[in-house]
Amino acid sequence: MTQFDTVVRGGNVVTPSGSYVGDIGIKGERIAALGDNLDTAGAKVIDASGHHVIPGVLDVHVHLELPFCGTVSADDYISGTRAAARGGVTTVIDFAIPSADGTLAEAADTWMRKAEGKSLIDYTFHICITRYNEHKDQIAGMVERGFTTFKEFMIYESEGWQSDDRAMFGTLERMKEHGAMLLVHAESSRVLDELIARNHTPELMKQHGAVLHAITRPNFIEAEAIQRAVQWSEATGGQLYIVHMSTAEGSEIIKSAQSRGVPVLAETCVQYLVLDDSVFASEDGHLYACCPQLKKPADSARLWKGLKSGEVSVISTDTCTFTREQKAMWEGDWTKIPMGMPGLETLMPLTYTKGVLEGKLTLEEMCMKLSTNPARIMGLEHRKGAIRVGGDADLAIIHPTRTHTIDPKELETNADWSPYNGWELAGFARTTLSRGEVIVDDYRVTGKAGRGQWLKRTRAGA
Repeated sequence: MTQFDTVVRGGNVVTPSGSYVGDIGIKGERIAALGDNLDTAGAKVIDASGHHVIPGVLDVHVHLELPFCGTVSADDYISGTRAAARGGVTTVIDFAIPSADGTLAEAADTWMRKAEGKSLIDYTFHICITRYNEHKDQIAGMVERGFTTFKEFMIYESEGWQSDDRAMFGTLERMKEHGAMLLVHAESSRVLDELIARNHTPELMKQHGAVLHAITRPNFIEAEAIQRAVQWSEATGGQLYIVHMSTAEGSEIIKSAQSRGVPVLAETCVQYLVLDDSVFASEDGHLYACCPQLKKPADSARLWKGLKSGEVSVISTDTCTFTREQKAMWEGDWTKIPMGMPGLETLMPLTYTKGVLEGKLTLEEMCMKLSTNPARIMGLEHRKGAIRVGGDADLAIIHPTRTHTIDPKELETNADWSPYNGWELAGFARTTLSRGEVIVDDYRVTGKAGRGQWLKRTRAGA
């Protein structure tokens, strides 16, 4: 018998205990050894010399094949996970949303069917609680089944998804009881609705166009909602996780809460780090509409600072892909834009190029925010998120400086546009391994759809 099936040789290997130049030995789907000059007899050898070898990225906030805004997002589990793999992402967590009268179990089953036989990489789901009175007693059963993260929306009343303060309070109590975690989309719906109503006139829409998306979502819309969610977490002791945080004020609230011992964590998305709301004034400004929307450069700077100092734990994407044709549904009315942008393929390249190469994060810090923290927080650290013996052999091999020019025609996503069109980005995966199998080779996707596995979790939180 050979000692290893595969040896990744001679790369700069980033582990939780530091980086070293050496080898990774893989047996089956797991990492079997770390060291130097490992035995390669009978093994497939992958040359990683002159490259960084990092743990496969976990994007813990994606929406694939999502019915939303009167259409369905354009990336499904085939195109979406091919895009993910090319960007070094080896695990995704989507959101299972119940139907109008459906149970939490039905939501999970529906999303399992979307992924099974399609996903190139491993996956699981956050379970959305949209009708608290009906769903609250179903939480325990979902935790037993292996779903340990739940989500509530403070907006989207018209979609039938909105949760009020009572629902968040009660759900957080149950999170504490079951060792689970509540993810919250934090925006203040009533004031937001009022600002939208005030500006929803033909004259103002003609004058401002997509800029109204920013005008009607000032920073306090997010900040007030985060503060309220934090209050309920502090009162109940239930683990809270703020998704897609976009404001400087939100970062300050999270920092203060954590200093008091409140069990709250926060993620931001890469678009809030590298884009700002000036894009809405461009001819294609409506393409960039997402919720919450892009903010000011000062907000981006504070989020980078929060990543460095620790109050922001995770970088994700909130991928929700719509084509130009789908985005054109707005016809000049910003309230009708399908909200969301493509992002899976460019998560790591953007973080590496704008974060590591520009000195905002070290390579080790990037791996913490993209891999290790997401795995730990989401209850997957026993398998994912770090290069360590016994863990899944999920790896991304990236060249330190080689860049690719972003061209939508060359991306794996079904989007026919990119927020980063023409950008020169380093950090695409030359090679991606998922559970020991090469699924990207020489920057091209080689893995087959359907090989991804559902991941059962036993706990979640800090």
